[in-house]
Amino acid sequence: MRRNKTYNKKKVLVIFLACAGMLLGLAGRLLYLMVYRSDYYAQKADDLHQRERDIKAARGKIIDANGTVLAANKTVCTISVIHSQITDPEAVVDMLVKELGITEETARKRVEKVSSIERVKTNVEKEVGDRIRAYHLDGVKVDEDFRRYYPYGSLASKVLGFTGGDNQGIIGLEVKYEEVLEGINGKILTTTDARGVELDGVGESRVEPVAGYNLHISLDRNIQLYAQQEALRVMEEKQAQRVSILLMNPQNGEIYACVNVPEFDLNDPFTLNTGEDTTGLTEKEKQDLLNQMWRNPCINDTYEPGSTFKIITMSAGLEEGVVSLGDTFNCGGYRIVDDRRIHCHKRTGHGTETFLQGAENSCNPVFIDVGMRLGVDNYYKYFKQFGLLNKTGIDLPGEASTIMHKKEDIGNVELATISFGQSFQITPIQLATTVSSLINGGRRVTPHFGVEVRDDDGTLIETLEYGDVGGVVSEETSETVRYILEHVVSEGSGKNAAIEGYTIGGKTATSQTLPRSANRYISSFIGFAPAENPTVLGLCVIHDPQGVYYGGTIAAPVIRRIFENVLPYLGIEKAETPQEDKTVD
Repeated sequence: MRRNKTYNKKKVLVIFLACAGMLLGLAGRLLYLMVYRSDYYAQKADDLHQRERDIKAARGKIIDANGTVLAANKTVCTISVIHSQITDPEAVVDMLVKELGITEETARKRVEKVSSIERVKTNVEKEVGDRIRAYHLDGVKVDEDFRRYYPYGSLASKVLGFTGGDNQGIIGLEVKYEEVLEGINGKILTTTDARGVELDGVGESRVEPVAGYNLHISLDRNIQLYAQQEALRVMEEKQAQRVSILLMNPQNGEIYACVNVPEFDLNDPFTLNTGEDTTGLTEKEKQDLLNQMWRNPCINDTYEPGSTFKIITMSAGLEEGVVSLGDTFNCGGYRIVDDRRIHCHKRTGHGTETFLQGAENSCNPVFIDVGMRLGVDNYYKYFKQFGLLNKTGIDLPGEASTIMHKKEDIGNVELATISFGQSFQITPIQLATTVSSLINGGRRVTPHFGVEVRDDDGTLIETLEYGDVGGVVSEETSETVRYILEHVVSEGSGKNAAIEGYTIGGKTATSQTLPRSANRYISSFIGFAPAENPTVLGLCVIHDPQGVYYGGTIAAPVIRRIFENVLPYLGIEKAETPQEDKTVD
């Protein structure tokens, strides 16, 4: 009996101590929360009585070389409802159906949803937002927002790019310069009671947004228009699959125009530019078609350059000293390399010709011989020295790399075909950049669009700088290359690019795509002016033209017509032609 009493006393004591410990722990916890964490929980309490809405920042503009705005902002509205503040649900539903064109079911679902704030529709035209605001309905919020707007529709679509629903860049310059163009969103803070109803007299507090900076680019709207018109003309005339045109300054890498037709509507970028019926396609199939439409072939796609690449073989041969202008060759219409017969475009042959004449005639056997004189090691050395194994570093996303044989896999046949621009692939921007370095005195420039960053008041924030690499070739080699290519236009296969009063240098190309049996071709021409001191370089690439497909016949005239407009526009004057002396003695 006594033992049970003792046991019960111990049990009571243990329970008492446990309860006391719990009370002390709770008191300590309460003291900690009230003293040391009071600020945190005070803020949490305030948060329960505050509602936050974003104020979207205006995105920076994209502005061309002349100050023309190519990408701007259009004021739109976001319509939201706050369930706890709505006093006349039926009126709100009716208004949303009428003004926003949504179904009654959708409107009622938004109005009846119990949430702090429910977004009904974004990107609503400002006029509609103003009408909704004029209803003065409790619980309806109209916040102004911005939507990207492109004043010139499809102009330079694959360069500028576009933004998504969150106003962030998706492709092109819009995504490459996101950190420059994006602003800092502001906030609207409103105070509510425990039911979520805004308190009268407290009002709203605002944190104002900060607009993004403006990007000033080298692309010139007028030059882009000239080039786009010519691209569309030749695409229609030759029923080509697509046409790409690049115009740039070979001295500093600034790009004046980058055309890829067909372009697409920047204000409606999710509608295919082919008019193709997408009914029945899966979402993945539709997205694949959109991705293809958005690609910039000048930057993202590679191709066999064909005879325009003879400029690289020419430059390497001259720099290495394995060929000179007066060297003689014999073209019988082909060269036999190992067990392969590799033809010239002129099957009957050019006969005996100098190196200069071989360049004017775009003679494959001559350039095969130069490649063989160089040998694999030297050719690969110059391929690397000229920068062809690296990307150009252009300020657009998704630049493709050169597709080239490994050095150890290059035999005589591969060396022969590489020498006249086949059996490997590069991008158009890579070809234009490399040729620029070979005609500008030997400096490898970085092609680019971005020039300056300024605020909306015009204050300079940053001058964008791009490095160049010297010593690609000697000034002497560069001068000789310019001389040869001027003769190609004045005397040879590039005659259709000649313009009276101007010295034009250039090179034609006609390459066959894989599989060769398909008989599909790429016609191209690369040209520059003035030949003695180039300030503009143009490249035209025509994919799968129908009928006559020779580059000298269909691509060279495209660059000629563009240069006829662009050279005077850039202030490049014609050389004076000597006048006959008509004085009679």
